[in-house]
Amino acid sequence: MSNSDYAKDVLVSADWVESHLDEFQSDDAAYRLVEVDVDTEAYDESHAPGAIGFNWESQLQDQTTRDVLTKEDFEDLLGSHGISEDSTVVLYGDNSNWFAAYTYWQFKYYGHENVHLMNGGRDYWVDNDYPTTDEVPSFPEQDYTAKGPFEDIRAYRDDVEKAVDKGLPLVDVRSPEEFSGEILAPPGLQETAQRGGHIPGASNISWAATVNDDGTFKSADELRDLYADQGIEGDESTIAYCRIGERSSIAWFALHELLGYENVTNYDGSWTEWGNLVGAPVEKGN
Repeated sequence: MSNSDYAKDVLVSADWVESHLDEFQSDDAAYRLVEVDVDTEAYDESHAPGAIGFNWESQLQDQTTRDVLTKEDFEDLLGSHGISEDSTVVLYGDNSNWFAAYTYWQFKYYGHENVHLMNGGRDYWVDNDYPTTDEVPSFPEQDYTAKGPFEDIRAYRDDVEKAVDKGLPLVDVRSPEEFSGEILAPPGLQETAQRGGHIPGASNISWAATVNDDGTFKSADELRDLYADQGIEGDESTIAYCRIGERSSIAWFALHELLGYENVTNYDGSWTEWGNLVGAPVEKGN
């Protein structure tokens, strides 16, 4: 895998993926490659050979409650795509791995051990002329049994309220315009909240600050300094949030997986929940 100064060996390079394409295309479930995008339009045009395509919008959240998948639905999704609980799974996707990071977090929520992100995501793979295909793979179904859920990596509304009361760190990874309340959602995306602003006491550390121009993650030292500048050094419980929980998964991944800060959770309800709560405290401005 990778040899770096990160706390956990959870990133793989595009070169590593390319060198294992035969394993990813095999009916043997030992290795599985998954592209996760907000939808499957880009995947349908081209993807890494052997990559399974997951639609974040329709396949990785409960369509009624906008919650994470139930354990049963998670088991069905993975098993039906030839993934077993023993598979080494590599995830990658669009927007510098926004949705792949969310999927990684959900894999960990349900206890999948051998899961990794491909550093740089889909754009890095395509921009650097790695092999692509439009062929959709089909693998023998597996009987997948999930563990958990492991709630210690997930924050709920009550956890956020307690963090506000105690003055614990909150990382808002949205754009400065969303953080200030100037806009409710990134341009072109649906406005999902009634009010703009941020949770009181939150630090605005954009998800984009955690990655380089090519979409790969910054070094451990750079990430450590980025968060330390806002007083976040891993010694207090820290909650990351965004609009719908996908961008904040990048911050959770950087803090919890790459830096090894144990008490870090992802508030996947995020601003869609908080910004619609009657009476919830909201701050505006930067």
